Amino acid sequence: MLSVFVSLRLLSPWLPSPGETPAAPRSYGRRGAGVQMPARTIALAAVLLGGFLSCVSSWGLASPATGAEGPVRIVALGDSLTAGFGLPGAAAFPVKLEKALTAKGLAVEIGNAGVSGDTMSGGLARLDWSVPEGTQAVILELGANDMLRGLDPQVTRKALQEILRRLNERHIEVLLCGMLAAPNMGADYARAFDGIFPDLAATGQLLFYPFFLTGVLNNEQLVQRDGLHPTAAGVDAIVAGILPKVEELVARVRSRRPS
Repeated sequence: MLSVFVSLRLLSPWLPSPGETPAAPRSYGRRGAGVQMPARTIALAAVLLGGFLSCVSSWGLASPATGAEGPVRIVALGDSLTAGFGLPGAAAFPVKLEKALTAKGLAVEIGNAGVSGDTMSGGLARLDWSVPEGTQAVILELGANDMLRGLDPQVTRKALQEILRRLNERHIEVLLCGMLAAPNMGADYARAFDGIFPDLAATGQLLFYPFFLTGVLNNEQLVQRDGLHPTAAGVDAIVAGILPKVEELVARVRSRRPS
């Protein structure tokens, strides 16, 4: 499975040895640049939040729709892979996914709650405002930055457990997207990290997409110059791969609505 991930040549300049505390935060971002804190991240988060709230405002702050009609309200909660790093807004994953579902006759509204550089713990910290009232399903794509920074997999696991617990309490359906450790993190780290996502998906009986970047990484036609983030064509490939699972997610929401 690790062969589908990025090459050692791409990741070795960024990654600390397992257990090592990096001197500065590492994240998905332009190679060698990382995320500039705090101004760059705050500015980016403000732009993303503005767009996200603009989308969500049309939902209102009421409880999730209970009738059989009306769009399924989904939030894509993630990092730069969700946010659309290096791409125009119209090419971001949530936008293209919504268009693909609409083309299949499914009424959905997908909010982009992706923040570049975010970790699983970061997603937990902003969960309440990132997943507002009225949300019926979440596509959860976090964990890549935890791995790139060499964070303790137990910290990632506990944060994900809490996210899932809180979404379950709110009766929100979840599609969990998995992530894999890079080869140079070592076999022990990979075993601990890679097992987080399938373990918790099985425990919670969640819909599960094993690896968000399947078919994209290591394909020069589908990744940007940093070798990590998808191009617009790469986003298309991600959407095509995950689409059946998202259709299942929509069906689960609809099955819970009274007729």
